[in-house]
Amino acid sequence: MLEQLSLAPSDPILGLTDAFRKDPNPNKINLGVGVYKDEKGHTPILASVAKARQRVLAAETTKNYLAIDGSPEYSHAVQELLFGADHALLSSGRVVTAQAPGGTGALRVAADFLHQHFTGSRVWISEPTWANHGQIFRLAGIQVQTYPYFDAQTNSLAIDALCHALDHVPPGDVVLLHGCCHNPTGVDPTAEEWRRIASVLAARQLLPLVDFAYQGLGRGLREDAAGLLILAEALPELLVASSFSKNFGLYNERVGALTIVAPTAEAAQQVLSHVKISIRANYSNPPAHGAAVITTVLSDPQLRQEWEEEVKAMRERIAQMRALFVATLKAKGVKREFSFIERQQGMFSFSGLGKEQVEALRQQHGVYIVGGGRINVAGMTRQNMEPLCTAIAAVLS
Repeated sequence: MLEQLSLAPSDPILGLTDAFRKDPNPNKINLGVGVYKDEKGHTPILASVAKARQRVLAAETTKNYLAIDGSPEYSHAVQELLFGADHALLSSGRVVTAQAPGGTGALRVAADFLHQHFTGSRVWISEPTWANHGQIFRLAGIQVQTYPYFDAQTNSLAIDALCHALDHVPPGDVVLLHGCCHNPTGVDPTAEEWRRIASVLAARQLLPLVDFAYQGLGRGLREDAAGLLILAEALPELLVASSFSKNFGLYNERVGALTIVAPTAEAAQQVLSHVKISIRANYSNPPAHGAAVITTVLSDPQLRQEWEEEVKAMRERIAQMRALFVATLKAKGVKREFSFIERQQGMFSFSGLGKEQVEALRQQHGVYIVGGGRINVAGMTRQNMEPLCTAIAAVLS
C-alpha cells in the first residue's frame, strides 16, 4: 500500500526554509518563513520570557497532564489580552477558551469542531491568505471558498469587493478574518471598514473566525484588537484562534488558544464541551510549559511591563526596516513605486514581485521569499538590506 504513494509537494513556506538550508551560498538571505529576527539576524528569547521560564521551572512539582482544555489561569490571561481586562464579555460567562498547540492547532480544532457540528457550512478565506489556511480546513473535510481582499492596483484593501462578496455568502457559513497584520499583504481594515465588514456578517448571519497571530506587532496590543472588539460588539458569536509564537517569541513551544464567544453563558459551556471532544480525539491534552510562561508574564505587573516594552521594540524595528527598505530601493534607482510598504502593518509585505522575479532572486542571488511575493520584513536587518535591495533592483531591471 505505502509504495503506491508518490512524493508530496513541499510546503510553500517551510519547504522554502529547507531549500534555504541546503543552499551553499554564504550570503543567502531567508525572508520566507514568518520568524522575527533582531538586528543581528537572531530570533531572540525575550528577557521577560527568560525570567518567567526560570520561575516556572523553580516552582514546577509535577509533569502530570493538563486538563483537555488547558490551564484555567492561562485561559483567563488569554481572554484579558484579547478583549481587555474590563470588557463586559469576560464577566458575562459568554467567553470560553481552550488552550491549543499554536495558532495552527487552534485553527485545526476549530475546523474539526465546525465539520462535526455544522455539516455543509463552508469556510471563506481571503484571496490572498496564509498558505496553510486552505489546507487546514480542506483536510478537516470542509469546503473552502475565497473572497476578494487585496487591490493590487492601489496596494490597498478591496473593501467594496470584499463586502459585496460577503453579502452573497449563504447564512451559516464561516468567514475567516485576520485580526491584524494580514498575512501576506500587511493591509488591515480601518475601524470604519471593520464596522462595514461586521455589519455584513451580522446581516447575513455568518460566523466569523478570527486568526489573531500577530497582536502587538502592528500598531499596539490594544490597537491591534480594535477589529476583534468591533466584531464582538456587532455579533452574538465568534471564534478566535490566537497564537503567541510571534509576540512572545515562543515559536517552538507551540502555544495558542481557541476562544469562543457565544450568545449566552450556557451556550458557551455547551460549545466548550464539544470542542473538548475534538481535542481529545486529536492530541488529548495541550503542552504545559509555554502556557505557564505566558501566564506568568501576563499575571506579574513587572514582567508584563517588560514584555510590553519588548513587543514595542519589535514593532518599531519592523517599521524601521520597512522605511529603510523603501529608501534603499529608491537609492538603488528602482523606478517601481514601493512606498506602500511603509503603510502596511506587521511582519509581512506583499511586494508585488512576480513568480519569475521570485525565482530569479533565489537562483541568482540566494534571496528566499514566498512564491506569491510575500516578504518577511521582520527578517530584514541593516546588514542584509544592501544586498537584498541590490538583488531586487537587478531582477527588476
